[in-house]
Amino acid sequence: MWRKIRTSDAFRRILGRSVASYLRLVWNTQRVTIEPADLYEWIDGELPLILTFWHGQHFLAPFVPKSHHRAKVMISRSYDADVNAVAAEALGIGTIRGSGTHRKNFHEKGGVAATRQMIETLEQGINVAMTADVPKISRRAGLGIVSIAKHSGRPIYPVAIATSRRMVMKRSWDKSSLHLPFGRAALVAGKPIIVEAGADDAALERARKQVEDELNRVTARAEELVGRAAKAAGDGI
Repeated sequence: MWRKIRTSDAFRRILGRSVASYLRLVWNTQRVTIEPADLYEWIDGELPLILTFWHGQHFLAPFVPKSHHRAKVMISRSYDADVNAVAAEALGIGTIRGSGTHRKNFHEKGGVAATRQMIETLEQGINVAMTADVPKISRRAGLGIVSIAKHSGRPIYPVAIATSRRMVMKRSWDKSSLHLPFGRAALVAGKPIIVEAGADDAALERARKQVEDELNRVTARAEELVGRAAKAAGDGI
């Protein structure tokens, strides 16, 4: 009976909306530091853009765009991701379902269709967001995001979010965090990364590594801003 309830659409909708309400409470009770301080002044001139962050930092990502920023996020097709999708939409973020993979089941995971949708969304002037990690390999950027940047011509903005009060889910592959209310939060944006339309495999690999390095840099900075020293690469934010 519990399995039937747990997998029902109604239960996922209720859970997703509850998650959205909790995340809104968390964000609205944080003392937020934004770096650079004028982020939203100069970022508006770069729209639409590709926002990326490490998996495990994604729960508070819907609060990065301002109310006038249209945005969609790529979310996988798994059961848990259904809840995330409902939560994102309840927070005003559109969703594109699918994910990349380093295995041979790319088509099964909806990666090709989702990548095409991301590019089409950017062409419509709508921002897109996605985690950079290779699935199930924390803190290693994949080629998917740089490929989207190459074909869309839009800049990648690496972003990190850290909170001072959190519980790290140590058993999850990405060490996701359960953020707690009434603390400090830091939102740190990195330098934009441009991928040329004619980029070959070597150039794509350099861009991939640049995304990875910049995400690690802003993650360490976000941790510092909330009073926590940077930890091992596998630890979540």
